[in-house]
Amino acid sequence: MIKELQLRIAINEDKKEDILLIKASRILDLEKKSISGIKILRKSIDARKSPVVFNYKVAVYIKEKIPEFSNYNFNYKDVAKAEEIHIIGFGPAGMYAALRCIELGFKPIVLERGKNVQDRRRDLKAINQDHIVNEDSNYCFGEGGAGTYSDGKLYTRSLKRGDVRRIFENLVYHGATEQILIDAHPHIGTNKLPRVVKNIRETILKFGGEVHFETKVTDFIIKRNQIIALQLNDKKEFAVTKVILATGHSARDIYYLLDKKNIAIEAKSFAMGVRIEHPQEIIDSIQYHCKGERDDLLPAASYSLVQQVKDRGVYSFCMCPGGFIVPAATAKGEIVVNGMSPSKRNSLYANSGIVVEIDVQQDLSKYERFGALKGLEYQKNIEKLAFTSGGRTQSAPAQRMTDFVEGKFSSNLNDCSYQPGLNSAPLHSLLPKIIGSRLRTGFKEFGKKMKGYYTEQANVIGVESRTSSPVSIPRNDTFEHPQIKGLYPCGEGGGYAGGIISAAMDGERCAEAAINNNI
Repeated sequence: MIKELQLRIAINEDKKEDILLIKASRILDLEKKSISGIKILRKSIDARKSPVVFNYKVAVYIKEKIPEFSNYNFNYKDVAKAEEIHIIGFGPAGMYAALRCIELGFKPIVLERGKNVQDRRRDLKAINQDHIVNEDSNYCFGEGGAGTYSDGKLYTRSLKRGDVRRIFENLVYHGATEQILIDAHPHIGTNKLPRVVKNIRETILKFGGEVHFETKVTDFIIKRNQIIALQLNDKKEFAVTKVILATGHSARDIYYLLDKKNIAIEAKSFAMGVRIEHPQEIIDSIQYHCKGERDDLLPAASYSLVQQVKDRGVYSFCMCPGGFIVPAATAKGEIVVNGMSPSKRNSLYANSGIVVEIDVQQDLSKYERFGALKGLEYQKNIEKLAFTSGGRTQSAPAQRMTDFVEGKFSSNLNDCSYQPGLNSAPLHSLLPKIIGSRLRTGFKEFGKKMKGYYTEQANVIGVESRTSSPVSIPRNDTFEHPQIKGLYPCGEGGGYAGGIISAAMDGERCAEAAINNNI
């Protein structure tokens, strides 16, 4: 017999397994020896009051053994000589499209503009230390996509799009910690995710798939509204029949190519703003109601904030406790910042994107001449402005939070985690009014919700601009582009996902659709 229970344990209690067993036996009115074991299904923290408590959802096994193995099996087949499906991009959507193809007996051929995880490190070092941007290998492009070296957060709300658990189990199958199956806000960590990504690639290769790095698609060859070939950066062309387009939210060249060839794309609403960075100790003290250092049993505290300001949402995005801010530019002459955390989340800083909703139909009237690319052009202009105000290197423009809100230039800045460095700049006047004015109001409102959040000890750093794609690529009920047969827009780049897990699920669905449309 198996019973599921919800249990709470105070943070300072030791021997958690013994306590869970005692609590379960009391609730079920059973002797401890009648319980074969307890399996933790879910774990979360309730920090609303002091003391902080852990919430556990557990399965109690009564006179029955705890199963040793997962219910999920991944039946990969030898597809070396099977029918081919081409996948452009090797981020989460592309990786999981490839894995699903193998399960279903088709051979994935993956084309990735960037480098593998190991070689990619050199280009990340170059942008951090030498301010050199490799346009095809950076924090956004390369094996594993944007998530590989920018955190690995796995939280998703896309529970109706597919089997979320299946993706988590597959990550564990490829070397991720089993803790991600339990935590309410699971996280792998920038230092550990590259190994998982490499293992996924090795699975694809082992079963006959192909992965080609530094292979950039430069043109689609279309005949009678059917994609029949791809052209690569070496000018070579090769025939295709089914193409899953999983290039991510920053592959601007793909949007320009589609627009040039009159292949339907659409302007999409998105969000832009800044990164805010506090000393982690401040966020800990607010969230855990403590003074000084937090309890060793508690993780670095996080937060989630949202406020309506002048009919637009202002909200936290990609919050990174115990993390670092990183340069995420994909071209010369732009500044883009993002956040990441290592698995231990043990940095002295906490950072989060604080962004403002941009309604592409109402807010960008000056950009109408760009048609479906109006959001992209708006995004680009702000990134160029950040580059100029940051000093024309990868140093980012920044301001103390209180100075930003009060409209003052910061004569000096707080220490921060952003390796290329900061340059004091009047972000309050540089950012467009539809963003800057709402952020200023938002920060004051957030300070009312979290006492101590609004402080001169926090830096505002610009710009956080790649929250999602400003362009979507339409598809029909069979996941195929409505105009181009054989083309399957996928993941964040198509406008159908917003993170690692939702992109992975969309990759699986696109692979299934491409295969089903072949039968």
